[in-house]
Amino acid sequence: MKVLRSSLFGLLLLSILVSGRLSSNVSAAADLFTKVKCDAEIPKALIGGALSNERSSAIEARHKDLGLKDLGGSDLAGGLFLGSWLICGNEYQLIMDKKLIVRDVLQFPKHSKSSPEFLGSCKVNGKAQPGDIIAVLNNQGGGESLPATSAWKIDTKTAKFVKMATDGLQCPRSGIITADGGN
Repeated sequence: MKVLRSSLFGLLLLSILVSGRLSSNVSAAADLFTKVKCDAEIPKALIGGALSNERSSAIEARHKDLGLKDLGGSDLAGGLFLGSWLICGNEYQLIMDKKLIVRDVLQFPKHSKSSPEFLGSCKVNGKAQPGDIIAVLNNQGGGESLPATSAWKIDTKTAKFVKMATDGLQCPRSGIITADGGN
């Protein structure tokens, strides 16, 4: 009887080990973008997910159906990271914590040389605004500071994007982060 019990225990243990390996392989194949569907609410699918620490090219290759492309990122105050991804033809800004958990997502407006993307500090009616602001600027004038057409403050305490009014909001040309440089 002891032999039978140990054999059953051995089979049970082997079964647990094998199923544990299979489930860990399944979760290793899953990543932040696994739940994303182009015809669904993309921010909802991303918030709470974790970005893997693998090469962007491997993630992009795995999700060709999403037209996925890593557009870069920036370190923020409070140990946060701002990552930019092209997903299903639209640009999304992701605020991530130290563990690369997505805390908030913003579908970012289209930008170009005449409407460049900005990240940094700005002024409202000449008064400096604390913290980082991400915005689209109007590059029609030639000054050192440009008016914002849309803007969000990055709240580092809550790791959220907070929509800002753009009346009187001016941001320095030096904070333009688009590839075309906005010039």
